[in-house]
Amino acid sequence: MCHACVIENVKSNMLSRRALFRGLAGAGAVAAVASAPAPLFAQSAAPGKAHDLTHELYDKFPTYFGAQQFWMDQKFSHAKDTFNLFEWRLSEHTGTHIDAPLHFTADGKSVAELPVEDLVGPLVVIDIKAKAADNPDAQVTPEDIKAWTDANGPLPDGAVVAMNSGWSAHVATDKFRNLGADGKTMHFPGFHVDAIKQLLEGSTKAIAVDTLSLDFGQSPDFIVHNTWLPAGRYGIEGITNLDALPAKGATIVVGAPKVKGGTGGPARVFALV
Repeated sequence: MCHACVIENVKSNMLSRRALFRGLAGAGAVAAVASAPAPLFAQSAAPGKAHDLTHELYDKFPTYFGAQQFWMDQKFSHAKDTFNLFEWRLSEHTGTHIDAPLHFTADGKSVAELPVEDLVGPLVVIDIKAKAADNPDAQVTPEDIKAWTDANGPLPDGAVVAMNSGWSAHVATDKFRNLGADGKTMHFPGFHVDAIKQLLEGSTKAIAVDTLSLDFGQSPDFIVHNTWLPAGRYGIEGITNLDALPAKGATIVVGAPKVKGGTGGPARVFALV
């Protein structure tokens, strides 16, 4: 074969390979876009402010079962030992806290196993304060979700959907648990199971409430817990300060504790706007 023919043959092969690589790169880019995870941040620009959505935890903080669930025992004091150190004892489900799938399943994800990308996402705030003021047993329904989407567009991919019932304002009073005339049944807002089933059809990562439970207070069967958590999603109970946030556009960050085998745990939760 002549030298010129060899050179032309090499050039042709090189050009063919370059075209192939370009094609592969283009296909890879398309595949990457198609399989890209939901965006973590609601904002396209850097947020300007952070809002704390966490109640301060203390020994008398109201609990679902009514009894104390948090204790602090001082082991060292600055006056005596030149430093302070407390030993804590607490229930996982105290204060502003996480409900991991393991809470209502035999083998679901523990709080330590929640993917870190599921702890950050667009925050959707569904306001039911008006109907909760009239009815403490109010629930977030599919109609409330529709009212939100009619006003704000589709739910963002990978969102955390929060109920703002205004109930966090009652945290320092007996109304937070709101026992009925029987002295046993609580009355406070939560999610309706039909709304949960609707959210499970999409990519919502978590639901959040400003009350003691994902289920409304007088729920006899924890149907919301038993529907949402076994699906591998998680919940946040006892959040606050939702009135400071827009219905759409904030990013929530959930500081979940990384406790091996934990079914939940107190968390520091905040929103970026």
